[in-house]
Amino acid sequence: MQKADTIISGGRIFSGLAEGFVEALAIGGDRILAAGSVADVEALRGPSTRVIDLAGRVAIPGLNDAHMHLLPLGLGMQEVNLRPEEGVTSMDELLRRIGEAAKSKPAGAWITGRGYDHNELAEGRHPTAEELDRVAPNNPVYIKRTCGHVGVINTLAMREAGIGHNTPSPDGGLIERRDNKLTGLVAELAMRLIVNAMPKPSKDELVAAIERAGGYMLSQGFTSVMDAAVGMLAGMDEIAAYEEAAANERLPVRTWVCIYGNADGIGDEAHAAGYRFGREVGFLRYGAMKVFGDGSAGGLTAAMSEPYVVGDPENRGIFCYTDAEMHSYLAHYHKLGYQLAIHAIGDAAIEQVLTGIEKAATPDQPITGRRHRIEHCGFLTDGQLARMAAAGIEPVPQPLFMYEFGDLYVHNLGEKRASAAYPMKKWLDAGLHPAASSDAPVCATNPFQNLFTMVTRQTKRHTEIGGGEKLTMEEAVHAYTYCGAYTQFAENDLGRLVPGQLADVAILSHDVFAVAPETVEKDVRCDMTILGGKVVYDREGQLATAAE
Repeated sequence: MQKADTIISGGRIFSGLAEGFVEALAIGGDRILAAGSVADVEALRGPSTRVIDLAGRVAIPGLNDAHMHLLPLGLGMQEVNLRPEEGVTSMDELLRRIGEAAKSKPAGAWITGRGYDHNELAEGRHPTAEELDRVAPNNPVYIKRTCGHVGVINTLAMREAGIGHNTPSPDGGLIERRDNKLTGLVAELAMRLIVNAMPKPSKDELVAAIERAGGYMLSQGFTSVMDAAVGMLAGMDEIAAYEEAAANERLPVRTWVCIYGNADGIGDEAHAAGYRFGREVGFLRYGAMKVFGDGSAGGLTAAMSEPYVVGDPENRGIFCYTDAEMHSYLAHYHKLGYQLAIHAIGDAAIEQVLTGIEKAATPDQPITGRRHRIEHCGFLTDGQLARMAAAGIEPVPQPLFMYEFGDLYVHNLGEKRASAAYPMKKWLDAGLHPAASSDAPVCATNPFQNLFTMVTRQTKRHTEIGGGEKLTMEEAVHAYTYCGAYTQFAENDLGRLVPGQLADVAILSHDVFAVAPETVEKDVRCDMTILGGKVVYDREGQLATAAE
């Protein structure tokens, strides 16, 4: 009989939504050997078995961030941090941080920042180009709102990007003017003008960013992620960086690659080079193709069937592409064999994308079984949800959006529409697999705030929005583990702690199934992460004992 390399016991172990809890877990190599009673698992203990005593803590399957941007997160960890929870709640503080960055940069070097939320600033507005000019007169500056769909640039950045007084807004984008004057604000596809003008990071910098972000994810209990737009910043160089990281064991987490396939993307080039659905290199797997349909509800650019209730009374958001263009992309990438992973937040964008996926079906290539995904899928109708369930089109939402932006949704769209957003319970009840995620660096990767809002439907200000969509903690963990694995065709290996599955385990500081939701939000941490049977993160260095 094979003896266990590791036994975990001393606390509850969540095996899966259907399986419930067990007392002990045995790991052999990179797989689960047994899950059951202490007596059953103890029979697998050998002379060299390591024992991990939970001491009342809880173990769950390794978390899966099913939609994030791993490489941009790693790059962003070296940008100016402008997030409100990090203290940027006024224009003065935002500008101070940009000014401090300018002092350490040579003239002409770009300054980038990420994460500001104009709704969280005391002034309640975006910064302007003139304000950025004042604190960084000798450097191009580009800062992005937390959603990543709106940004602000200064005059030097406009010059570098070729944006002048008469430059028109591109289709699917916005170069804002007020009183016939450029404000510096750009949105959606107009942001590509800036990205294309910026110096590209080297392959070494890209690999380092992957490694940096992957290690950070391990520290929070994540063992799997999806990078949701590889190629968006540096084209095929990003593919090369991922391949190098995977081949040289510098990719810390299991990563499902979603290739950026917009009009300016690398979809066809990547396909021609052999980066297709099913390719695997170490922890790296390829599967999906990304196309943007619209923007964000917080940034007033998600495409809605009804106008927003603030600002321009005719504003219904922005479509990135016409129906014909979008449907052509979807049919093309479906035919090439990719899983579709299409960004659509507003109900009008969801309709465009859902119709396009339905039209992409052919007798030789039906859409059933392909697990095409609508990323975010925030403000859909019940009819759209039913069509998704009938075709097996999976939602990949960010419940964390409700935590960070829920109060803003009420402000922008009204309470009724906000309450119906990201309907986790309806999706589960319909037999779908809503794969919880963060969209980092749009939101913080904090999994415990995500779990909190799934079970409470509360924002960070503790406003309850759409209480009928609350999940049990077991359902929330299921959405954060098994559902992500399912959308990545990995449910036979990941997402549960049962014999035969890969031994990816997160050990948490508290039993999240027993403590108050507020404790989950504020106090819970990941104490240990096990990836393929190996301890890859140990916060306190005290859980693992010597073999007995």
